Parts: sequence; structure tokens; C-alpha cells
Amino acid sequence: MANSKSAAKRARQNPRRTLRNRSVITRLNSLSKRNASGKTEDQRALIAALDKAAKRGVIHKNGANRRKARINRTARKVADAPSS
Repeated sequence: MANSKSAAKRARQNPRRTLRNRSVITRLNSLSKRNASGKTEDQRALIAALDKAAKRGVIHKNGANRRKARINRTARKVADAPSS
């Protein structure tokens, strides 16, 4: 039971926000798995989704930037690797 009006409001808001954020996080995870194929369009879609999620506050801005840096770093490794 909430001890204040603001805590009661938070208790009402949290389930709605959790549902809304869960769909975004699920989409990010799906795009991350699809990005493993290494296609450029998948990478662009994932980076756009990360930016959008960070802008809306679903994930932290620095967390989105860190994930984008890792994506770009692995893409550079794949591009620079000698093909045999």
C-alpha cells in the first residue's frame, strides 16, 4: 500500500510504462539477434531503434551509445578481415 498520493500515482503508472517499455526492449533484442548476420540494413535499423529508445527514455543514452559503438566495432572487424 502506498504511503503518499505521489507513491500511489507511481504504483498506477508503473505497470503501464512497463508494458510499453517491454515491447521496445523486445524489439531491440530481436534487432540485435538479426544484426548478427552482418547486413548493413539490419545494422542501420538497430542503431535507429537504439537512438529512438534512448530519446524516449526506455534505455539510458550512454547505454545506447555504448551498444552502438560495439556494433560499429564488430562491423569494422568483419569488413577489415581478409576474405579467404
